[in-house]
Amino acid sequence: MPTAASWTEVRRASEDVRHLIAFRASGVRRPLVFASVVSTFAGLTIAAAVVPSFIEGAGSQEDYALDAVLLLPTAMAGLMFLSVASAIASGGGRELLSREHGVAYPVSPTTDHLGALLLAPLNIAWLIQAWMLLGLTAYGLDTDTLLAAQIGMVVWIAAATAMGQVVAWSVEAVRRTDHGIVAIRLVGATVALLAVGLQLSGRVGTTLDALQTRWLVVGFVDGFNLRWVASVGVELAILVVAVALGAVPAHLAARRQPRDELKVESGSYPARRLPRSPFAGLVRTDRGSVWRAVPMRRGLAVLAIGPGLVALAGGLTWSQMTILPGLVASGGALLFGVNAWCLDHRGSLWRESLPVSPAAVFGARAWVLTEFLLVASFTTIVLAGLRAGPPTSAELAALLCTWVVVVLQVVSAAMRWSSRRPFAVDLRSARATPAPPVVMVGYSTKLAVTTTLTSLIFSGLAMVDAWELSVIVAVPFLTWSLVRMLHARDSWTDPVQRARVVTTVAG
Repeated sequence: MPTAASWTEVRRASEDVRHLIAFRASGVRRPLVFASVVSTFAGLTIAAAVVPSFIEGAGSQEDYALDAVLLLPTAMAGLMFLSVASAIASGGGRELLSREHGVAYPVSPTTDHLGALLLAPLNIAWLIQAWMLLGLTAYGLDTDTLLAAQIGMVVWIAAATAMGQVVAWSVEAVRRTDHGIVAIRLVGATVALLAVGLQLSGRVGTTLDALQTRWLVVGFVDGFNLRWVASVGVELAILVVAVALGAVPAHLAARRQPRDELKVESGSYPARRLPRSPFAGLVRTDRGSVWRAVPMRRGLAVLAIGPGLVALAGGLTWSQMTILPGLVASGGALLFGVNAWCLDHRGSLWRESLPVSPAAVFGARAWVLTEFLLVASFTTIVLAGLRAGPPTSAELAALLCTWVVVVLQVVSAAMRWSSRRPFAVDLRSARATPAPPVVMVGYSTKLAVTTTLTSLIFSGLAMVDAWELSVIVAVPFLTWSLVRMLHARDSWTDPVQRARVVTTVAG
């Protein structure tokens, strides 16, 4: 079979990816900050792969070190499933070139596929999982075989990411068929029920071990030898096949129109009764722009239901559930809140002509973001609480206080960042992100650290038999967030600052 056409396509797509990366890099506003961020994440990756080997007991093949080695096959399988879930949730991956720019400067689906692969690691959940896998390897194996094992793990991380993209593009291609949306939803519900059933039956570990990742780990533990070459060779073969195979469903998806996005854009929405106040009208407009957007609805379903089902299957206690509101609120803000004014896009010029105060516009946007996060986190809490039994007054107070505190923390941070660092983004595409990928990694890290630390405080308070203590501790958190929210409002009401934000997001 002639391969000239396919090889030409790969070569051309690789060149296009190189040019697009150079184009994106040229738009970096602060090169020194960008270089420091990249250096930081590279340093953290190296530290995760090396530092655990210096901990006492590392590589001893007994106790915790032996447990780490035994967990490696399961952790490798877990990384692959995380890559699949993350790619599916973002509709095939992040966009190296936005859909709007692709109209004037079209690129091939293969270019889109390769770009999505390169941007896939710019996800805090993916990074943490990869660091944990490298850390487990460094702690479990001795230093003589560590380099060989870490090379194998890095290749596996790349292969697992590529396999996730294949599944994600396939799902996107099916979703764009006549009845694809319904089919994907049914398959998703079935997979979720199967996952819960496996967890309840205690067969999750057995299922993950059935993927035969243990065969790969056995080849890593003895250093550089023929068995290591065989294991790495299998991984490289999987990587190459997955990268090449992913272009096929990417082309299939590109030939079909995104039905869920087109349905929103071509839909007819009858006029409703006029609101009672300008603020109510602003809230209605903002609420419609959020809840009608495909990435918002899809992201809300993943954020609200996914962690809730995991907590339901794991049988978390009420004190452990305090971590969930912060997790969901942080993820919800990353859908649009960290660049909240980009929702208006070119319509922001029209919004600025309305005879309403800037403070009312700010209040409406903050209110809609707050209710979006509250709905998502409340759904997660309800699902997680189905197996937790009745809570004590201290546990309920701690959970409710955590819920309110972390949502207000996230909204306050998001509204500050939205005014400080606006970006022009078209969020009509299901794969669009409200800020560049590297910036999103920074935002997600900051939100994850803040909300996790806050949740841990209230998790400890849930074990104290005094519900009043959680309320007392929540007061300074809420006060500080409200003060910072007022500063963000003052920044927005400044005409010069507001003009900068509006012209940026409308560009």
